[in-house]
Amino acid sequence: MKRPLLSLALLLGCAAAPLTAAAQAAAPVATQPASDIAAPVLVSPSDWARMAEAADRYPMFAAERARVEREVRAAMAAGINVPQPRDLGGGVTHEQHKANYKLIAGAGALYRLTGDRVYADFARDILQEYAALYPTLGQHPAGRSPVKGRLFWQALNDSVWLVYASQGYDAIRDTLSPEDRRRIDDDVFRRMAAFLSEQNAAYFDRIHNHATWATAGVGMTGYVLRDPDLVERALRGTQRDGEAGFLRQIDLLFSPDGYYAEGPYYQRYALAPFVIFARAIEQNEPDRGIFAYRDGVLLKAVDGLLQSTYDGLILPLNDAMPDKDIRSEEIVTGVAIAYAQTGDPGLLSIARAQGRTLLSPDGLAIAQGVASGAARPFAFRSMQLRDGPDGDLGALALLRAGGTDDQMLVMKNTQQGQGHGHFDRLNWLFYDNGNAIVRDYGAARFLNVEAKNGGGYLEENETWAVQTIAHNTLAVNSRSHFDGDWRRGEEHGTTPLLFDSGNGVQIVSGRTADAYPGVILTRTLALVEHPDLAFPVAIDLMRADGSEPAMYDLPLHFNGHIITRGFAAEHAVTERPVLGDRAGYQHLWVDARSGAEDGDRSLTWLLDGRFYTYRFAASAPTQALLVESGANDPNFNLRREQALIRRMEGQPDASFVAVLEPHGAYDGSAETVTGSTSRIRSIERHRGDAAELVIVTLASGKTVALGVADEIGAGTRHIVRVGGQTYQWTGPWARFDRETTR
Repeated sequence: MKRPLLSLALLLGCAAAPLTAAAQAAAPVATQPASDIAAPVLVSPSDWARMAEAADRYPMFAAERARVEREVRAAMAAGINVPQPRDLGGGVTHEQHKANYKLIAGAGALYRLTGDRVYADFARDILQEYAALYPTLGQHPAGRSPVKGRLFWQALNDSVWLVYASQGYDAIRDTLSPEDRRRIDDDVFRRMAAFLSEQNAAYFDRIHNHATWATAGVGMTGYVLRDPDLVERALRGTQRDGEAGFLRQIDLLFSPDGYYAEGPYYQRYALAPFVIFARAIEQNEPDRGIFAYRDGVLLKAVDGLLQSTYDGLILPLNDAMPDKDIRSEEIVTGVAIAYAQTGDPGLLSIARAQGRTLLSPDGLAIAQGVASGAARPFAFRSMQLRDGPDGDLGALALLRAGGTDDQMLVMKNTQQGQGHGHFDRLNWLFYDNGNAIVRDYGAARFLNVEAKNGGGYLEENETWAVQTIAHNTLAVNSRSHFDGDWRRGEEHGTTPLLFDSGNGVQIVSGRTADAYPGVILTRTLALVEHPDLAFPVAIDLMRADGSEPAMYDLPLHFNGHIITRGFAAEHAVTERPVLGDRAGYQHLWVDARSGAEDGDRSLTWLLDGRFYTYRFAASAPTQALLVESGANDPNFNLRREQALIRRMEGQPDASFVAVLEPHGAYDGSAETVTGSTSRIRSIERHRGDAAELVIVTLASGKTVALGVADEIGAGTRHIVRVGGQTYQWTGPWARFDRETTR
């Protein structure tokens, strides 16, 4: 979390934010009288006045104002630049138009906070340039999106421009002459709103994050221009029947727990238009009760997104970039607006970690709370976030132990995630010591790096990143789940079987019967503590129940330097064979391959001063393959990342079991090594009466056994006999701690 941030001058504030840390958000100020056609309506004049009076007393707010002032003053000195659009994302004109909406917003805020007319005039002059340019534009010349923009290569970015520029315009609109106001109203904002919502009505009416930005931009424009038709169009869709529009998107894109259909990364991106427009609605039409809508789902979405982070980084599920963190503009916005609504002191600790706030009433409330010492640790916790509008299309499971940079196990039992989804049902991730240990590739993309496909998705996103073998879940017969058809995947949810976050054992299980014809996949993951182990360990049991013999591949994409390999293998020394020719296999080099063996084996690696031993076994002989991504990649688009693949062939049914153990410490500076040897002696799996038993034997001689039933009936009794011992339990799972007798 060391990269610099571009500050955004204004993100929508609340109607009457608190002026003391103890106060909570007050009721919204009434809408301006109809006779006042130009005064600010997104932030009231009285709130602007209070911010101007209080700003210097609160360091975070003062620092943000100073940062914005530096950026705006530098742009003023350089001169206004509103270029003819020509570039893809990351190109010069793209970045300039992006900078301009920030400058319009920033200059508008600075005018209200300082009273210096030079800022209002600067924002006006930029907008006058757009009033001259925009009516001359057709489709963007480099547009490759299905819906091309005018200022940008895709209409999405035009929508983002409208969301932020409308806020700056609202702040200065009452300083303009009637002629200037009419020209900017008509030739910029009305034209853009018509382009997005009339000329691209099908795009506007989608249930998708692109349409969220579009509805937010058009709706906020409607408030600023005092045009209720634009507002109604934004809220209820182009037909005004409620089957589309902003409210319908809230209905269909969020689960009752606030989980977003496309996953945490796109929840981060979509959060901004949802909460910014919601604030505009609350300001202008408080009777709608937008923040109470669907039991407060937008506020739940802020909490759920923060829960879906590790050490500040957003979990890289679906088309995610691995470096996005809580300091992103969208999350800064969400935290500030949520704090103004709830007064949750845990959000202040997030804001403190973000290191910045907003030039808005919400941002001032954050600055006041932090300055008063009201911050409390955010309550990160083990939880399950249901997916789907009714919460019945799966769930994202988050299991945590220790502090925010200790152990976290993630199981992805969600639905597809629309077109941004990956073919990775029952995928898992594991974090420890501030690092991703079992990791996910995310998207094959260099965001806004023009030299890499204009900053858009690379070809390898389809051929590698979305494919099942690129993730930590079971691939059957060298194919991806749903044969790589996301629309078919979207028709099928994942079934959560159990979730329990009790002391000592946290466990989650899920199932899909639709990823492959004739194959039912069931996976159970547990985070288990034991006094003889230095840290909690992750136990993994993956089962496939098939109708005919198949080849099963279970990859583990691990992060670290291999220390010891607990199995014999033939190495590819003179040339690197490629694993396959489709479904992502064509991008994997094979570095080592073992024979098909019974019994348990292991692999130990080192990352950031800690050792990790992965011990694994299966129901039939398996090969172990050490592979690396990057094959068939002539443009060097893929990161080189390693994986262990366990392969079982010729069996209709398969069970794979493993335990991942963090242990020891390595200090290169002090030249010390402790605990580099695993404290686990062996792992076994045994089949019983409609149940599986995993036995982990520790170096101390003690055993931890985990019994997992095939079905989750609470009253069903299960028995597994191992040698002279009997393990029996009632219900979906049980833990047994014993001394070794064999």
